[in-house]
Amino acid sequence: MSMQRTRASRPRRGIPAVATVVTVTAACVLSGAAQPGRQASSCTTAPPDSFWHAPVDTLPVHPSSDRYVASIGAAEPLHPDFGAGLVEGQPFGIPINVSDTTVPESTLSFDYPEESDPAGYRIPQDARIENGPASDGDRHVVVWDRALCKSYELFDAEKQGGSAWHAGSGAVFDLRSNALRPDGWTSADAAGLAILPGLVRHDEAAAGRIDHAIRITVPRSDQSHLWPARHQAGSAADSSLPPMGLRLRLKGSVDTSSLAPQAKAVAEALKKYGVIVADNGSPWYITGEENPHWDNSQLNALKNFKGSDFEAVDASGLQQSPDSGAVAPK
Repeated sequence: MSMQRTRASRPRRGIPAVATVVTVTAACVLSGAAQPGRQASSCTTAPPDSFWHAPVDTLPVHPSSDRYVASIGAAEPLHPDFGAGLVEGQPFGIPINVSDTTVPESTLSFDYPEESDPAGYRIPQDARIENGPASDGDRHVVVWDRALCKSYELFDAEKQGGSAWHAGSGAVFDLRSNALRPDGWTSADAAGLAILPGLVRHDEAAAGRIDHAIRITVPRSDQSHLWPARHQAGSAADSSLPPMGLRLRLKGSVDTSSLAPQAKAVAEALKKYGVIVADNGSPWYITGEENPHWDNSQLNALKNFKGSDFEAVDASGLQQSPDSGAVAPK
């Protein structure tokens, strides 16, 4: 069964020209925030042979690249949908709730139970919701359980009290596995993929290297999906619209040499690993973690790139098996 989710098309917010920055000392950083040095080496966000880590800088340009870019918006700017501080009084980006100890299993109910994993979620009591508890947006909850090496992900999440949550949809991902969800199933994302591996994290940017593709939203998508996506949420059957799972990259000819370190790390990842169309939303919005250590002035420089600086690529040669996210060996 393929479901249509209307709230996923809500326009996304991002870094304004001048953001309201909240200064947070090390002592008051929320315990759930991903921080440099905290990543357990035994639990990364995706296996090394996952499509998330597959370079696309040498793949052929997709024959429909120009049409896809035009439909997303060739003149529209790239927009980092993450940063430090507040926008309209709310934090922005998707918080990564890190759990290094096993917490009790949570009780979940869903609006779309037929495409949601029914159990197995272990969500910390203090888990943060995208854009804050009063948000009327997508309200994603992402938990990186490094004790069990899993990711628990919810869309339109509402805490019910105690360990109970209600959500539109949800998924549990084994981060050591390349198994994909059943074909036709959503996740907490319209494309049916995990959200955590596609988020830009501050610790990666601070280290100067982001080694994976990045989640991106588009205004309208086709009623189809490409590997590795498992689900579509298209507004029309229109071959000029990008399908869920489409891979795009920042063109190699785009000059990134003058960017400050955080922005340059993102831009270089956009060239080498590209983006994956994961949801409907605002054009060219790339998603990262909510983190007080982002430098908004650096990230704002990414807005100087626009849709015409991107091209769609034919990533079909990466597929090894239709039900696996592992890439074919070279």
